Amino acid sequence: MIVDNFVDYVKLTIRSGKGGRGSTHLRREKYVPKGGPDGGDGGHGGNIIVRGNANLWTLQSFRFKKHFKAGNGGDGGGSRKSGISGEDVIVDVPLGTIIKDTNTDTVFFEINDENTETILLKGGKGGRGNFHFKSPTNQTPRYSQAGLPGEELQITLELKVLADVGLVGYPNAGKSTLLSVLSDAKPKIADYEFTTLKPNLGIVAMSDYRSFVMADIPGIIEGASEGRGLGHYFLRHIERNSILLFMIPVDTKDVKKDFNVLRSELIKYNPELADKDFMIAFSKCDLMDDELIKEFEVILKKEFKSIPFFIISSVNTYGVSELKEGLWKMLNKNN
Repeated sequence: MIVDNFVDYVKLTIRSGKGGRGSTHLRREKYVPKGGPDGGDGGHGGNIIVRGNANLWTLQSFRFKKHFKAGNGGDGGGSRKSGISGEDVIVDVPLGTIIKDTNTDTVFFEINDENTETILLKGGKGGRGNFHFKSPTNQTPRYSQAGLPGEELQITLELKVLADVGLVGYPNAGKSTLLSVLSDAKPKIADYEFTTLKPNLGIVAMSDYRSFVMADIPGIIEGASEGRGLGHYFLRHIERNSILLFMIPVDTKDVKKDFNVLRSELIKYNPELADKDFMIAFSKCDLMDDELIKEFEVILKKEFKSIPFFIISSVNTYGVSELKEGLWKMLNKNN
């Protein structure tokens, strides 16, 4: 599977429907000359409803449709007939979508379950007909209520990517290259930082019809948890991955420091990320010869002790098969 044109952030304008006007009808029949008021109520305006849809992976559908307006309620009629209710508008979003007020940045709710429907904006109430205003002192009221207006709101949708494995690392750590080797995804790859500005998703196929979804999360930098660079924009995608794969190039100055900084940034952003299962892939080992790889492995076992790790090269696929199996075992360890 290839997910092109990935969109994870959009701004929309939504408006609920206004309520219909109540009727001021007076009953008039041949043999009932003073039938009194029988005006019906106006219909309620339509609601704006947000619904979770597990078949959606991106907010791409909102690129060219940014305004949603629910139907208005119909006016009431004689014989106490109520107006029809305005048509609701259902906005389908991928699971993991956060809905926020664009102006105040207030989070309304997050959609995480399939077919969950949440009313975001209620339609205006329909006005009451003159039937409700009849009294001993006013037998034929000639007034009714107007319907209440609908509401308008500017909202922001932010998507947190859902994947089995999330790739975490500094810019240019080789995440996109690994994803392109393991799956059919075709992320942009270049030798400079922040090549990836939006997550890329790919399905990693294995033998025996096994597969899992991997997400290439844009690179993290030190200070990302405080919003440095595009920190918050990137970090939100990591929350919904089942396990994390930290990627650290073998030619970095201090592999232990890089790992600690990356993990620290995640935990600062969301302490719950400390509980996620993870492993480390030390990438770009094609820069080493076999003897140096063995020496490096001895050092890593001392430095990282019980943390599972793999030494890999996406260029010559060294260790890639073992990495895939290791990820699969971690994903399914409780099954």
